Amino acid sequence: EEMTPPQRILFPPENIFMDWLHTRRPGPGLRNLGSTCYVNVILQCLTYTPPLANYLLSRQHSQSCHQQVFCMLCIMEDHVRKIMYSLANAILPRAVLRSLRFIGEFKPDLAGDAYEFLCCALSAMQNACLTGSRILDISSQSTTLISQIFGGFLRSRVMCLRCQAVYDTYKAFLEVLLKIKAASSLTTVLENFVKPKLLDGKQCMKCSRFRKKMIASKRITIHHAPRVLALCLGRVDVKNNRKISQVVEYPECLDLQPYMSEAAREPLLYSLYAVVVHSGETCLAGHFFCYIKASNGLWYKMDDESMDDCDIHTVLGQQAYLLFYIR
Repeated sequence: EEMTPPQRILFPPENIFMDWLHTRRPGPGLRNLGSTCYVNVILQCLTYTPPLANYLLSRQHSQSCHQQVFCMLCIMEDHVRKIMYSLANAILPRAVLRSLRFIGEFKPDLAGDAYEFLCCALSAMQNACLTGSRILDISSQSTTLISQIFGGFLRSRVMCLRCQAVYDTYKAFLEVLLKIKAASSLTTVLENFVKPKLLDGKQCMKCSRFRKKMIASKRITIHHAPRVLALCLGRVDVKNNRKISQVVEYPECLDLQPYMSEAAREPLLYSLYAVVVHSGETCLAGHFFCYIKASNGLWYKMDDESMDDCDIHTVLGQQAYLLFYIR
């Protein structure tokens, strides 16, 4: 189906500022309750996402929010302000940890997955933006602050290989999970993501022209690119539940144009600003830490309470789990 234009614009795009409005020193590290490193790394990556931090520091949301029990945007606003203005060596994200049961199926005393927490945190912030507006069409729901920062659309194009009929469907996303297989670079991973797949056997499509199932091809591409691109390099081997520990090289500057639905002459450039790393032999245990690029343009390693400066060569040499790029 063709994408329809939104009936309402929920957040003016001209009010999204992609560059830091103020240069600040990096904030402190975050205390770990013993198994909350997966929470800490996502909070750090979201805190150093410029358009999100700019908005939260303005306090626009809390001044008009009427939620009584739980609002993820209010919690994130309070957290980001504490980080940016704190003089402490480390802080405990109490409000976030108290609200884990509202964000997802998380508990402070149980280890969790950073990607799962990212998905739930983004979804909770999106829901906060949609309070009172849930009956809107999908296109309008994609004009919230969160959708306009992290959101994009994937296009799935299925083509009958006999009559060449094309069927398009679209799916909104706030983050993208990628299969890394045996790929050694992010470029190869993305090429595999958009590579056409053959649909035969039970996967055959029902062609409206021939009115029966026909062999077809399916290709997924990025139809609308987000301002901030959050990628997960899937490291769980679904066959045996083991961790895929191979190194996948990723660039500091990424051109997304080759993976878009429509070709264009100009590149679509993104810059790396955060990386989450999982250390450990299995996906069910281990430790998360991250690297972030602060508003001063310098890179730092955030490992719970500790914060150390580092260079881009160190950042690019990691066994990355999550990658955050900004347009």
